[in-house]
Amino acid sequence: MKELILYYSRAAENYFGGSLKYIEKGNTEVVAEKLAALTGGTLFHVEPVTPYSDDYNTCIDQAKKDLRSNARPAVKEMPDNTEQYDLITVMYPNYWGTMPMHMFTVLEQIDFKGKTVRAICTHEGSGMGRSESDLKKICSSAEFKKGLAIQGSSVSRCDETLEKWNESISTY
Repeated sequence: MKELILYYSRAAENYFGGSLKYIEKGNTEVVAEKLAALTGGTLFHVEPVTPYSDDYNTCIDQAKKDLRSNARPAVKEMPDNTEQYDLITVMYPNYWGTMPMHMFTVLEQIDFKGKTVRAICTHEGSGMGRSESDLKKICSSAEFKKGLAIQGSSVSRCDETLEKWNESISTY
């Protein structure tokens, strides 16, 4: 089974269990790289044309504005040849209970017919939120597998959890 790992991740200032901390690589990217090493999947980093601020509080304000306006922010590039993939793993941080809105921009352009979709969400206490139900609406023609929520501050220690999740849902 050929896998596309479609992810958005943001480095810079992030929230970790009550305090702000600067990180060089976003939490979701760390997990995406681990999953690619585990499965051999192809990574595709979704990058908005106008990136969110490096300042955490400004970033969450921007994300909230995008959500409230149901925005579809432009992205720098769309994944090519998605028809060649059987499995699409969608990965993102939880922003206001769902995916960042530029993930909607990308996902709404993909034909999910005959594909299997699963999600991994990084968060700092809010879990998957409503992102799985949002994904099921967008990917309604796909078979949808149970998602995985990983606390952002624990991504460096998530290997075993990631492996168990992948094994538990990889029988297609």
